[in-house]
Amino acid sequence: MGRSIFSDEYLRLIRLLREARRRAGLSQEEVADRLGQTQSFVSKCERGERRLDVIELLHFCRVLGTDFHRMVDATRNPRENHEGKTGSRNKS
Repeated sequence: MGRSIFSDEYLRLIRLLREARRRAGLSQEEVADRLGQTQSFVSKCERGERRLDVIELLHFCRVLGTDFHRMVDATRNPRENHEGKTGSRNKS
């Protein structure tokens, strides 16, 4: 197996993150501000130049209002339609 940063799953993950940011109506700069990072950090993550660890992914999901577990499931199951599935869960 090759390096996972170039795997289909990782490429799907960064595509889903980018799509979630756009659905949330946020710019890279706004996401960066909320993460306490720079815009270039967000850009590099979205382009796959900078690998996210699990905790960083969790922070991205919180900022984007995206459910972490659904994001991971969407990455693993590319054939399913995940539009809306990566949105926030209703909490009772």
